[in-house]
Amino acid sequence: MPIVVNLDLMLARRKMRSRELAERIGITEQNVSLLKSGKVRGVRFDTLEAICDVLQCQPGDLLEYRPDDGSRA
Repeated sequence: MPIVVNLDLMLARRKMRSRELAERIGITEQNVSLLKSGKVRGVRFDTLEAICDVLQCQPGDLLEYRPDDGSRA
């Protein structure tokens, strides 16, 4: 998938565990895990906003586009 989620990297940079992030943004730890693994089809803007607020980052710090070999022109 060409969209890569760098949530685990941002958590490590902020020295924060998934559990703490989940508590602070009001979602389950399992949902944080799914976000970290990229196994979600979408993320709500209010959830993204809450993550950015807690981690003091920009959405672009969390989401990255990496085209694969067969990407559209």
